[in-house]
Amino acid sequence: MLTTGVFLLLLALAIGSLGWLLRRWTNLPRGEVLEEDMSSARASPPLFAPRYGLMGRPDYLIRQGKMIIPVEVKTTPAPRYPYSSHVMQLIAYCLLVEETFDVRPPYGWIRYRDRAFRVEYTSELRKELLRVLASMRRDLGRGEAHRQHRSPTRCRACGFRAICEESIG
Repeated sequence: MLTTGVFLLLLALAIGSLGWLLRRWTNLPRGEVLEEDMSSARASPPLFAPRYGLMGRPDYLIRQGKMIIPVEVKTTPAPRYPYSSHVMQLIAYCLLVEETFDVRPPYGWIRYRDRAFRVEYTSELRKELLRVLASMRRDLGRGEAHRQHRSPTRCRACGFRAICEESIG
């Protein structure tokens, strides 16, 4: 028969091992998982930056000391370099973390199926994101947001497909 102390020790070791295995399996950076959007059971509310009219929910938020690191998970194999659209999505999450928690993350993480990339949250990338957001607002204000690709796969996965007049998928 196990004593309460031994049982609690074994339980703590099991939980610690599960955390280590989960981090190794998911290829997440070290730290405490603050929020997760990978399962509907633990889905957290989206982050919102009213000043920029921006809202989003990273797949994970990892606390490393005082830092909060956004993580975006992609199910596809890794490209040689992260796609620029994925980088902009991650930089948007960095901006949301900065605005929501008043802590500027030094970087974010994009995890593909077989490889992960650390993307620095630089002033240049932040400015590029703000330019992209301004351009999107101008296009939407004019009613002229055009498709920017020739990929039927991207069209099939798009949330605007049902109302898009330029759908090719």
